[in-house]
Amino acid sequence: MHDILVPAMGESITEGTISKWLVKVGDSVKQGDLLLELETDKVNLEISAEQDGVISEILANEGDTVKIGDPVGRIGAAGAAPAAAAPAAAPAQEQAAAPVAAPASAPAAVPSSNEGSSATLATPAARKLAREKGIDLNAVPARDPIGRIHASDVASAGTAAAPQAAPAAPAAIDKPTSNANKPEERKRMSRRRMTIAKRLVEAQHTAAMLTTFNEVDMSAIMEIRKRRKDSFKEKHEVGLGFMSFFTKAVVGALKAFPHLNAEISGDDIIVKKYYDIGIAVSAKEGLVVPVVRDADRLGFAEIERSIVQLAGKARNNTLELSELQGGTFTITNGGTFGSLLSTPILNAPQVGILGMHKIQLRPVAIDAERMENRPMMYIALSYDHRIVDGAEAVQFLVKIKEMLEDPETLLLEG
Repeated sequence: MHDILVPAMGESITEGTISKWLVKVGDSVKQGDLLLELETDKVNLEISAEQDGVISEILANEGDTVKIGDPVGRIGAAGAAPAAAAPAAAPAQEQAAAPVAAPASAPAAVPSSNEGSSATLATPAARKLAREKGIDLNAVPARDPIGRIHASDVASAGTAAAPQAAPAAPAAIDKPTSNANKPEERKRMSRRRMTIAKRLVEAQHTAAMLTTFNEVDMSAIMEIRKRRKDSFKEKHEVGLGFMSFFTKAVVGALKAFPHLNAEISGDDIIVKKYYDIGIAVSAKEGLVVPVVRDADRLGFAEIERSIVQLAGKARNNTLELSELQGGTFTITNGGTFGSLLSTPILNAPQVGILGMHKIQLRPVAIDAERMENRPMMYIALSYDHRIVDGAEAVQFLVKIKEMLEDPETLLLEG
């Protein structure tokens, strides 16, 4: 018998949620076959079989939270009867009378009053939740075919018991919150969405965040792209987009204003001497920020190629944890969705983030006599005012504007 264990997932990740089982009890598997998908705060992982055999037991259901090293299932030898088969085949009277044996890996500690007796079969997550909510596991009905209690069973029991323990609400409040004629859908947030929500709120609560704005005339860059895009694509097998120009401009501005490439650690300021630029990507599961490493050492084609590869992996949910860690500054492009202006939120512990927006033709005064329609983009810099002064932030954004409007300087300073 071989336990299916939750693998180590990186130093900052200690638990995950089972999002989907790809096999069921009784299925034959070979070494390397995918067994389940595990959702973590940052990436989704696929757990594979480490040996040939038959799925004999599933110990944690979809939606259960599991920690590194927890057994979530078992693989038995080929031809062995699944553990769930015996109770299913027994008569109902025998099922009710026969005690259910605890799994070999179940803890042997003496339970507290709310943990149930030693014969109570429950997952580690269910026992933990029962302790936290003060629920007696002996009173929790199990929906598992072999009588095992899962965390979802404990949660349901706690919800059912809550109205009895809660004080009566005032008559004015005791009204239904929904109308049958106004359909609603309630669904639990994914771990990634919960993590995004937590980190964004923390950023606003812990940083003295401020945003400054400017606008860029994109005429020069658009003219270069028009002239060079075909030869660039033919030579490098990747398109010449806007992101490589902005990445180069950001690197040049960070070299001129190094406090935007820093972070706060206690009472210290850590100024980074390298330039790992995060590129925000919108994926189905939520926003992720993969990192282009050592962007100052990369050419335009290498930057474009890196961004295309990372964005593709983000949308296919195949990013590795190492590709999301360690950025020093972030660029986000709301313009791809039509945003004209926004105030991006810091990607902590970074102290700066640049927001790009939609390119729009606007009338621009060339001199006192002439007006021209130019392709203009608003850009925004959100920064942590604890270590970045307003004058420094404004000059940083002006530096980016100057380099983008005179792209030749990107080769010299970016």
